[in-house]
Amino acid sequence: MVGGDGMVHLGVNALAGTQVPLGIIPAGTGNDAARGLNLDPRDPGTAVEHFLKACQGVPRILDLGRIERPGQEPRWFLGALSAGFDALVNERANGWRWPRGRLRYNLAILRELITLKALDYSLVVDGVPRELAATLISVANGTSIGGGMLITPEARYDDGQLDLFVISPVPRRTFVRIFPSVYSGRHTEHPVLLIERVTEVSLASPGLVG
Repeated sequence: MVGGDGMVHLGVNALAGTQVPLGIIPAGTGNDAARGLNLDPRDPGTAVEHFLKACQGVPRILDLGRIERPGQEPRWFLGALSAGFDALVNERANGWRWPRGRLRYNLAILRELITLKALDYSLVVDGVPRELAATLISVANGTSIGGGMLITPEARYDDGQLDLFVISPVPRRTFVRIFPSVYSGRHTEHPVLLIERVTEVSLASPGLVG
């Protein structure tokens, strides 16, 4: 499959539960699924060679997240399910044709910072209810979103778990100070962040974008 994370999402949902292998040739804006699989978005030729070689052996089996919504068919995701600020950023970035790559997401972040606010969430995490306010929540299977933002750098595609990522309510200046470190993974040391290994999360919030 040639494309970015949107195409990977389509491929995952088409092939989940089958014996048909999915090969990813990164050629999109974010390419976070490819990065999580150690595929260089700048080198699609090597990705093709990697896939052809893998087809000659035993394909790697990966975990998928399962999304269930009332009245809808279940959907699968490989990378992350985001709700809150990051979902708004992604929605805005996807609506722009230019620029490409990480810069598109950075500009979308600056635009959404104008109206940054926390939301009230109702969660059930592995059977335990929680009520909290948060600026951002992601349920991640992979390491990054938004073209290389390493929100959950210790996440693994084949560990049988998801990583719950939460940013508590913060002022804009604090968010701006934390943000640059997300590309190196150093943001995980900040006290407003929570990263927790989980297997099942139920999530609801008024006006939620996800």
